[in-house]
Amino acid sequence: MAKGTRKIRRTQEARDDGDRKSEKPLVPKPQLQDPLSGTALRGMLLRLGLPLLAVWMLCAFIASLVYSSTAKVVLIAIPAVLTVLAIGLVVWALRQAKKARGVAGILSQVETAEDRKAALEKLETGFKKNDPAALFARAQLELQEDPKKALATLEQIDLNKVMAPVADEARGQRAMIHLVLGEVSAARQLVDGINLSRHQEPRTRAMLAAVCAEAWARSGAAKKATETLALFDSEDPAFEPIRPQLYRAFAYAYAHTGDIKGIRRMLKRLSSQDARMLSAFMMKRTHPLLQREAKKLLEQSGAVPRRIIIDRGG
Repeated sequence: MAKGTRKIRRTQEARDDGDRKSEKPLVPKPQLQDPLSGTALRGMLLRLGLPLLAVWMLCAFIASLVYSSTAKVVLIAIPAVLTVLAIGLVVWALRQAKKARGVAGILSQVETAEDRKAALEKLETGFKKNDPAALFARAQLELQEDPKKALATLEQIDLNKVMAPVADEARGQRAMIHLVLGEVSAARQLVDGINLSRHQEPRTRAMLAAVCAEAWARSGAAKKATETLALFDSEDPAFEPIRPQLYRAFAYAYAHTGDIKGIRRMLKRLSSQDARMLSAFMMKRTHPLLQREAKKLLEQSGAVPRRIIIDRGG
């Protein structure tokens, strides 16, 4: 009898420990992208080169039709000035990308708590205090231990002083943390300032769309969330690093539209990657359908012990 009681007590303690651990939001490990990859550079050059070529052709064509030498000079000067500005922009972008690659290199070496501490020290001493790339990196590292500290770091990025796409990414990161913490209203205010059309890189756009969709779904705009997510195929190989975020957003969108089959499908996909991610749906203020289905899958996976029923009969 005593042996059985001790076994039950140990099981209960293990379950309590699991409950305490689940109170801390489980966040995905940051996924890194190479800012100097061939795809990124090609996209930037095309976005600048094609419009510039069109301006050169148009001005050259008009210059061939006019007789005034002054007009010809002006028509040639316009695309020439634009070309110089474009070259300057490319040089600046390459410098920023090189800096971002350096930051990504620091993050790629992080595997343990000691690595994380060392990386934070490098970011502190090797970059300016208000450098957006360094602040993003610091926040990613802090997110693994203290989401609120990561949020405070991201809030140091002045959204009015950085380029619009960078401001959007800062809003998206902050909104994601607010959602993990259950602070939906704060997340909604941030995502409403994001313009997805500004982002041409597929993975970045999908990531921001996932954060926006979750915030919309959880704040009464489930239809808008569903329509936005429908534009992205979560099984696209290009989206593999951000699938957990897409699955999570789909799950919330389905929950707030009452699609039980959709909820189960997304939670199973999320569980297949890491069953522990389902613990995020056990937090307070989560949709009851999601809580119920997540609990079932967690129990089936063994991550959460099933409730023990003690038979006190004779």
